[in-house]
Amino acid sequence: MFPSRRKTTQLPWEDGRSRLIPSGLPRKCSVFHLFVACLLLGFLSLLWLQLSCSGDVARAARGQGQETPGPSRACPPEPPPEHWEEDESWGPHRLAVLVPFRERFEELLVFVPHMHRFLSRKKIQHHIYVLNQVDHFSLGALHRFNRAALINAGFLESSNSTDYIAMHDVDLLPLNEELDYGFPETGPFHVASPELHPLYHYKTYVGGILLLSKQHYQLCNGMSNRFWGWGREDDEFYRRIKGAGLQLFRPSGITTGYKTFRHLHDPAWRKRDQKRIAAQKQEQFRVDREGGLSTVKYRVDSRAALSVGGAPCTVLNIMLDCDKAATPWCTFS
Repeated sequence: MFPSRRKTTQLPWEDGRSRLIPSGLPRKCSVFHLFVACLLLGFLSLLWLQLSCSGDVARAARGQGQETPGPSRACPPEPPPEHWEEDESWGPHRLAVLVPFRERFEELLVFVPHMHRFLSRKKIQHHIYVLNQVDHFSLGALHRFNRAALINAGFLESSNSTDYIAMHDVDLLPLNEELDYGFPETGPFHVASPELHPLYHYKTYVGGILLLSKQHYQLCNGMSNRFWGWGREDDEFYRRIKGAGLQLFRPSGITTGYKTFRHLHDPAWRKRDQKRIAAQKQEQFRVDREGGLSTVKYRVDSRAALSVGGAPCTVLNIMLDCDKAATPWCTFS
C-alpha cells in the first residue's frame, strides 16, 4: 500500500565498472563454478586416500620403476556385524530371560542387544522374552502394572527348550562379565545382590536380576499376583523362597561394587506408580499363601519374534485379568 523505503543494494559484480569481485576472483567466476571446483577437489582427495591406503599407488609406482618408501598401508577393515550363534558345546542348559515391560521402549532398545551380546560372550544359551502388559480399560479404569503376574505368565509361555529363568528388570544392565548367569542348580541365585545393586542394599532384597531353575520356581508356586503398582512383590517372593526350604545364593569375588551394573531408569521423567489404594497398604506386607503361578489369569493377545539391533527376542503382548473383588487396587479410576 505504501512504496518501499528500502534502498536497493547493488552487488559489486552487478556494477559494470567493477572488473573484480572483492575477494580478488575474476568477474566471470561465479558461485556455481566455485562449488563445482570444491566438489572436484574433495573427490580427488578421497580417491587419493583410498588408493594410497589400498596399495594401488605403490603398485603403480613400482610398475613405472619408482621406489616407494616403506610398506604399503592396508585400508582399515569395516567392523563385521556382531552375530552370535548358539552352540551345543556351550552346555546342556538354556536360559529364559523374562523381562516385564510396559512403555519403556528407550530402555528396551538398549537392553536386548546388550544382554544378547553379554550372554553370548559368556556362552550362555538363552532366549529373551519381553512380557509386554497390554494397556486396556475396564469400566473406564486403566489396569496398573503387575510385574509378578507378568513373570508368572512369561514362565508358562516360555519354551520347553529352556530349563531355568532370569527374572530381569529392563533398566538394569550387567557390566562385569565375571557375573554368573549359569544354571542355578543348588538354589536361586541373586545376581543383583544388595552389595552390588546401585540402589537397593537391604539384606532380604531379591529384585533386579534373580535366576531360578524352573523346578524351583514351581516349588515356590511362582510369585503372588496381588501386587499391582510398583514394589513389594520381590519382598514377598523372598518369603516364598524361604518357605520352600531353598537356599539363596549371591555372587562372590566381584570387586566392582555399585558400578557392577548400569541403571537406565530416570526418575525425573518416568515416575513410579507407588500409590497404595484401599487395603493395599496393609495387604502389601502379607504373605499370599493361596495365589501364584497356579492362579494367574491372563491372555496372550499376540506373539512376535523380533530382532532389536541384531539381537533376537520374542515379544508377548499379555493382557492380565484382575479380580476387583479380591484386589480392588488393580485399576486406576
